[in-house]
Amino acid sequence: MRIAFAFTGAGHLLRESVVLAEKLAKDHEVTILLSGASEEVLKMYGLYERVAGLTGGKYRELATDSNQKFSYPITGRLSLGKYDLLIVSPATANTVSKIVYGIADTLVTNAVAQSGKGAVPVYMVPVDIHPGPIDTVLPSKIEFLKCQDCDECVASLACEQGAIIPHEEIDLTKCIGCGLCRNTCPYDAISEGKIVTIYMRDIDIENTHKLAEMDAIHIFENPEEILDKI
Repeated sequence: MRIAFAFTGAGHLLRESVVLAEKLAKDHEVTILLSGASEEVLKMYGLYERVAGLTGGKYRELATDSNQKFSYPITGRLSLGKYDLLIVSPATANTVSKIVYGIADTLVTNAVAQSGKGAVPVYMVPVDIHPGPIDTVLPSKIEFLKCQDCDECVASLACEQGAIIPHEEIDLTKCIGCGLCRNTCPYDAISEGKIVTIYMRDIDIENTHKLAEMDAIHIFENPEEILDKI
């Protein structure tokens, strides 16, 4: 199969989505589509290189908002039916709302729109699917209760990206999730993978319900369900 696999900027279910893409790439031709936000978020979680490593060759490209400019030429393949399937996982509330209201001004939302024109089925994993709280994993952060305000922050010195602002925060737009800061700090003041509870907004749940009613779009609660379906 030829599969277009799109990531958006959600952290929830992101690692599971990367695992799904890796499994599919073993047996199928997978083109990776990255929204601008997903490029940053994949790096924050230390997953970007794993995703980029899946590409190389025709129908195994890495397409981004930046390298596709504003016309998104690669999505034309979807309108021509050259792919068997488009997967969007995870899908942010922003992406879902744009699709529901017919807005196609990003690489990912344009890919969904072109899939509809090419009769290519779309499998999506929205992160806002049920009302109430969900647990999600955060990228690296400074734990202030553990930080000792050292005169020389060794975690900051170890960071090759210059992402550590000593005693203040981690600049997640620079962080690539390499773990050097966490491994260097003698006081264990850098955390990674901390679980927090967030609450779904009613409007986002409503938009997900509308998405599920659209032609040729199939909703899944987690990436593993997509693998079972394929």
